Amino acid sequence: MKPNVGTADRIVRVIVGLVLLSLVFLLEGNARWLGLIGLVPLGTAAFGWCPAYVPFGISTCKPAGKQPA
Repeated sequence: MKPNVGTADRIVRVIVGLVLLSLVFLLEGNARWLGLIGLVPLGTAAFGWCPAYVPFGISTCKPAGKQPA
């Protein structure tokens, strides 16, 4: 799996994932388990690869020649 999630994208995914995961503690009843959806953006940020980007050929990573040494 070639990484397709860049740094800024990862930061946004971590924030969104943590916000969604906090719903487990904020909501009541069965709706609270919807917060587990936050594991998806956290996982894609951790692995640096998003399966939804693949069919569209999207990559938010910097090109290999443009990264600082």
